[in-house]
Amino acid sequence: MMHACTRLRRGAVTATAAGMLIVPLAGGTAFAAPTSVPGAVTATSPPGPSPSGSDVRTLTPDVTRQLDETVQRVMREAHVPGVTVGLWTPGQGQYVKSFGVADKIGAGKMTPDLYMRIGSETKTFTVTALLELVDQGKVSLDDPIGKYVDDVPNGDTITLRQLAGMRSGLFNYSQDDGFFKALTSDPQRTFTPQQLLGYAFKHPVLFPPGQKFSYCNTNLILLGLVVEKVSGQSLADYIHNNVLEPAGLNHTLFPAGTEFPQPHAQGYTDQTANGQIADTADWNPSWAWAAGAMISNLDDLRAWARTVATGTLPDGRTLISPATQKERLTTPPTPIPGAGYGLGIFNVQGWIGHNGSLPGYESLTIHLPSAQATLVVLLNTDINYKGTEPSTLFGDAITKIVTPQHVFNLPAEPAAR
Repeated sequence: MMHACTRLRRGAVTATAAGMLIVPLAGGTAFAAPTSVPGAVTATSPPGPSPSGSDVRTLTPDVTRQLDETVQRVMREAHVPGVTVGLWTPGQGQYVKSFGVADKIGAGKMTPDLYMRIGSETKTFTVTALLELVDQGKVSLDDPIGKYVDDVPNGDTITLRQLAGMRSGLFNYSQDDGFFKALTSDPQRTFTPQQLLGYAFKHPVLFPPGQKFSYCNTNLILLGLVVEKVSGQSLADYIHNNVLEPAGLNHTLFPAGTEFPQPHAQGYTDQTANGQIADTADWNPSWAWAAGAMISNLDDLRAWARTVATGTLPDGRTLISPATQKERLTTPPTPIPGAGYGLGIFNVQGWIGHNGSLPGYESLTIHLPSAQATLVVLLNTDINYKGTEPSTLFGDAITKIVTPQHVFNLPAEPAAR
């Protein structure tokens, strides 16, 4: 089993295409205002245009009540301090609520406007940057990585496509014991991309390029270096100028160090040297770089979810060409039934997007094109519950209610050294 994230010493992700099944709408009104829940913070905005599909249940008062109860149940069971859930189903309703606390000491409430670390959702931005360069004719997905980065094991045969699709066979640096000790002994230290690759390249390759799927943060570090070399800009600058600004994502950033805009939630992890729970808001995410360092908020991720899944911006423009978007969404099977992984993106039972996990934070941003539905979940812990990431628990429980024939059921793999 696998999980899509940037966990320390843990393997990671997956996804595949599943057929679109139509789910009948529930009876009742087309849109119901969220019910009042003790301790919940609610944000509302009018629903958008009606979708052509109908594979999501109408958000009646009954469905809203089910969501309230389910989210709070998962919180209690998985010991999640705070969570924000955004569900948008154009023409049928929306659900935007925060529960719990953003800071266990200060007891500040979780709210929908908080900045959060988004972990491996960063991969969707890095790969978008790469695909823009593909469209410009500056790189080819079938170029070997050795054309751009020296001393990569199998660098003359591993292609950029295989890196983006998690089929390189390279070792995942975040599973290296030396890396884990270095990070947890000084969580505020800065890692360079070359240092991260050093942890990976001292291990033998796992399999020949393209032979099978294996989620690996090392792949994205290499693709980040490709973007920098070809564009002549830092990865952070290229993504800001060519992805974030055109997409209108004004609350998403690639931090240079430990900076974290206000307001933000504190994050809680057990990924520490002694296994004790620690607050990670001031940890330096440079160790995840192109694989997981970025920060965003609910509204930006809502917009980004549809752009990644459809290739289209709200105003109809595109960041990458339709032909390249089609390649991105080609999601070969993974070891998980009903899940496949394309180019920096997964498809789990029809839900397209990515999740993320960084010490103290988890996120899930997915879009169901058949219903034009979007789900974003943001929480301030990455502590697994019975071997499963809490973001997956929320995704599974929520989609069982609103899209019962498209359940986001991405299991986690056990901790690996």
